[in-house]
This record gives sequence, structure tokens and C-alpha cells, in this order.
Amino acid sequence: MLVKLSKDPLKLFDDIWSGAQMPAAPAFKVDISEDEKAFHIDAELPGLTKENIALNIEEDMLTIRAERKQESEESRKNYHRIERTYGSFSRSFNLGEMIDQEHITADYDNGILHVSLPKAVPVKKTKEIAIS
Repeated sequence: MLVKLSKDPLKLFDDIWSGAQMPAAPAFKVDISEDEKAFHIDAELPGLTKENIALNIEEDMLTIRAERKQESEESRKNYHRIERTYGSFSRSFNLGEMIDQEHITADYDNGILHVSLPKAVPVKKTKEIAIS
């Protein structure tokens, strides 16, 4: 089921799958914060290298993709329980028009992907016209 994306500024950063009946919890957790200059997304991606993480923007949609591969040596073990998830997973977020997409930065440290999304300078949509 696809969820209709809204341009409502109150829906900024809504996970595109929120409200959908998903069978499981999100593949990874994120914290989203804001200061006077930017929005910040911190995504928990433990056990991954930055080479296994991709960050893309298509139109107004930010997508974080990651892949965790199961070690072949571990498959020879006799596991009693496997709770860690393996495979490809992603989350996408609606950015809207409030983000300066040309100046987004990201770094990865100690299992946390830090994405900084600078706020766009509002475009003045009014103009005074001189009467002659």
C-alpha cells in the first residue's frame, strides 16, 4: 500500500510508511532534531561500515539504505537464537521545500549516521511594483 505524500510543512520528515500497516518495526531507529540552522537525522546503524550505507535524494525524498551481510563463518555455528537482522533495509523521509538540498552533509561514527540538512533561505514571493 502506498501512502500519499503531503506538502504540508507539519508533515516534514514524516516517514513515508508511517500509518501503513507494516508487519515489523522499522529496520533501524532514527532521531530527528532541529536547531536554528538545520535539521539533523541520527540513524542507528550498528555493525556496519560506511561502505555498506547509501544516502540518496530523489525529488523531495531522502532515502537511507544499508546492507548487513551475515558472515559465512557464523553460518556454520549451531545457533540457538538469531535476533540480529541481515539483508538490505531502507527508510525514506519526505523533505519538502524547507531543505537546502545542495548543502546536505553526512558522516558516520561509531554506528551512528549523522545527516545534517540545512534549512533553505525562504524565497520572497512578493514584489512591489512601482507605479509610473
